[in-house]
Amino acid sequence: MVVVIDPQIAGISGDMLLSSLVDLGADKKRVIDGIKASEKFLSNSTINKIDFQKIQKHGIECLQLVLEINEEPHERKGSEIKKAITDSTKAIGLLEKSQIFAESCIDTLISSESKIHGIPEDSVHFHEASSIDTLVDIVGVTIALEDLGLFDEKIVCLPVSVGGGIVTFSHGTMSNPASAILEIFKNSNLIIKGDNAKEELTTPTGACILVNLANNAVEYYPSMKIDSIGYGAGQKNFETFSNSLKIIRGSQNNFDIDSVKILETNVDDVSGEILGNLIEKIMDKGARDVSIYHGITKKGRPTNLVSVICDDENVDDIVDTLVLETGTLGIRISDSNRFTVPRTIHDVSLTLHGQSFKVNYKKSTFKGKTDFKIEFDDLKKISNTIDKSIKETESLLRKEIEKLENPHDKS
Repeated sequence: MVVVIDPQIAGISGDMLLSSLVDLGADKKRVIDGIKASEKFLSNSTINKIDFQKIQKHGIECLQLVLEINEEPHERKGSEIKKAITDSTKAIGLLEKSQIFAESCIDTLISSESKIHGIPEDSVHFHEASSIDTLVDIVGVTIALEDLGLFDEKIVCLPVSVGGGIVTFSHGTMSNPASAILEIFKNSNLIIKGDNAKEELTTPTGACILVNLANNAVEYYPSMKIDSIGYGAGQKNFETFSNSLKIIRGSQNNFDIDSVKILETNVDDVSGEILGNLIEKIMDKGARDVSIYHGITKKGRPTNLVSVICDDENVDDIVDTLVLETGTLGIRISDSNRFTVPRTIHDVSLTLHGQSFKVNYKKSTFKGKTDFKIEFDDLKKISNTIDKSIKETESLLRKEIEKLENPHDKS
């Protein structure tokens, strides 16, 4: 199964996410009862009414949170909100992984404020986030996620719209996105994008929930069979778009999804020795793969296309290496989503020819068939040590690993 969160147009807030999850199929009564049970853990705040109603947003039928509260506006310490959330999730009997998720959401919010203001986390005070709204959003979303079983699903997120223009709040006026939004997204893999809405489209509470829920960014919808869709409406209305968040749940082939960078450059005056050394250096910089293709340039000269697959964090180092080692004057960089067969990494100690070796291998399962691949560096090392060919060494190791993987197989 796969879940796609689509905040490309209207961004995300805590109540939009909560509403979309209930629209997706989460038990509305369980969510409301859990939120009401949490009210007592935050002093001087009362929930007078809470419900979900169907409304239209630019012709799209969405679910919207209806929340009427009674509280005196004032600042609260972040630790007070955190305690109320952790006490609530325990009291209503959520699973341990759900409790950890809720706590991580409020921790992200507190950490962002701490870094922005340069103060210890236990000294952080909330202003806009001091309302019981924050508790309602985080606890409500956690209940809904657990009810739908989404903590066990693959969750991906499309680019997050943050709006534009300026925002005015307790700390004054600043450009949008505000510092808290930037800080929350800074250490995630998610992608943000601005637009001409000239308003805040993604709130700090929505952002902190999102980065703890989905750390896999995609630019396009994955190939999937759609099973259900949830639409969660925001409180604002816009003239040119529906202020709603979409969540799509579906199924796909047994693949994982990730996003990688592809770096490419053409070089036509570099020797084979340099290219061989280049591959080693780039792999040492953290590349996932390096390929070199031979071709002819528009001037009829032989050329080599160097193509590198890597993660975001390795791009700068690899670009530097490409320029320094080849003298290239330009490198193309593009994003690519990948479908990968799920795999796990294992290591075992095996004895061959009276010697003990540590062997690393990757095991994959696809459509009920399991296979494994031994790391080539281990094959090479063991092959040289026992003075056998790579092919013969692999055969010996596979037999030993198969015995461990299938201990009851007598064949």
